[in-house]
Amino acid sequence: MSVDIRRSSSRFVEREQGRRTQHAFSFGEHYDPAWLSFGPMVCHDDHLLGSGRGFEEHAHADLAIVTTVLSGSLAHVDSLGTEGALGSGEVAVLSAGAGIRHSELATADGAARFVQVWLRPDEVGVAPTYVRGSTAAAVPGAGLIPVAGGGTELALGVAGASYGVARLGAGETLVLPAAARLHAYVASGALLRSSMAEPLQAGDAFCFTDEPDHAVTAAVPTELLVWTFA
Repeated sequence: MSVDIRRSSSRFVEREQGRRTQHAFSFGEHYDPAWLSFGPMVCHDDHLLGSGRGFEEHAHADLAIVTTVLSGSLAHVDSLGTEGALGSGEVAVLSAGAGIRHSELATADGAARFVQVWLRPDEVGVAPTYVRGSTAAAVPGAGLIPVAGGGTELALGVAGASYGVARLGAGETLVLPAAARLHAYVASGALLRSSMAEPLQAGDAFCFTDEPDHAVTAAVPTELLVWTFA
């Protein structure tokens, strides 16, 4: 049983013209043996792109790539023939499988911010797929809304993995469920001081291992992105 806090200030920051990325885990030239993965999660990145900026066409294989757009709009094009924009509050699951090429660029009408998670799938070499969903049902008072995995329409290809979003009003409390592993990311807002930690701010995350459920309370309107792994 353990509770780890991954503060925004400790994430690896990568900058280039028109892009800032905060990496939660070792990535590229950034290596930290203590933060290689969290269960099947091998990447948890928070990207801010300037208008028209982002990631030109590149390849992936044998990853489940989950993209949540927090603001702006992200243009996606891939080798399956998919072409379209993913807007604020939308989620996409790209199962790279045997191999896929894609690009991700902020649309020309403004900046975009998105969080992207990579998971190691249970099976490799499968046919790639791309599916979309929404976080619109996550409103204050609704609790943690399932978005992907866990029997939703957005399959992850990772047994026991589930992704949900909660949007809390100021003073609202959410119970984070018991799980073998739980990763709760403060995408915006802040959580009040609790028995587990000083206040968490935007960009901070809880990482629970074999913990019981825990209640957290929003200090201000707050959005949480929550992953659980069996």
